[in-house]
Amino acid sequence: MEQIAGVSFSHCGIFVTDLDRMVDFYTRYLGFVVSDRGRVGASEFAFITRNPAEHHQIVMATGRKKGEQNTIQQLSFRVDDLAMMRRLYASVCRAGDLVTLDGPTLGPMSHTVALSVYFGDPDGNRVELFVDTPWYITQPTREPLDLSLSDADLLAAVEAFARRQPGFRPRAEWSAEMRRRIEAATPA
Repeated sequence: MEQIAGVSFSHCGIFVTDLDRMVDFYTRYLGFVVSDRGRVGASEFAFITRNPAEHHQIVMATGRKKGEQNTIQQLSFRVDDLAMMRRLYASVCRAGDLVTLDGPTLGPMSHTVALSVYFGDPDGNRVELFVDTPWYITQPTREPLDLSLSDADLLAAVEAFARRQPGFRPRAEWSAEMRRRIEAATPA
C-alpha cells in the first residue's frame, strides 16, 4: 500500500438525533468547545475541537433518525493518565449519561497496549477513553479491567499478563519497528 506524505487524520463527522444533547455531552465531559455552529439547508451543524490548531475535530450534523443503525465503530480519546480516565468515566456514570451499548467491549477493558473504558454517548455512538501503556503484545486483546485496584496494582497485573503473551516487548521497540516499516513504505 502506498503511503501518502502530508496526509494525517483530522476529524470525524457524525449524524446525530439531538444536536444540543450531543454538544452538551462532549463539551461537559470531554472538554470540547464549539468552534462554529450553523445551518445548511435542513441540516444544523456543530463543530467542536480541543485543539486550537484544528477548526474542528468532530463535526455533528442533524439528520439521524431515532433507531437508525449506527455506522460509527467508536470515537477514541487518549487521556493523560489513569486518574483522568477514572475521573471522566465516573463523571459520566454518576450523571446518568452513560448509555448502555450492546457488544463485547463495554465498560473497563485492558488491551494491554492501552487501558480503556467504553460507553455510549447520547446517540449510542461508542466512546473510548484510553491511556497508553509501555508494553506491546499482539493484538487484538481484550481483558476485563478492574478499576477498583490502585494504579500500581492495576499496572502490575496488566504487565504480568503482558509478559505471558505472544509478541511481548516494550512499546518503544514496537514503535521503532513501525517507524522503519512506514519509512520503507513511503515513496521517495
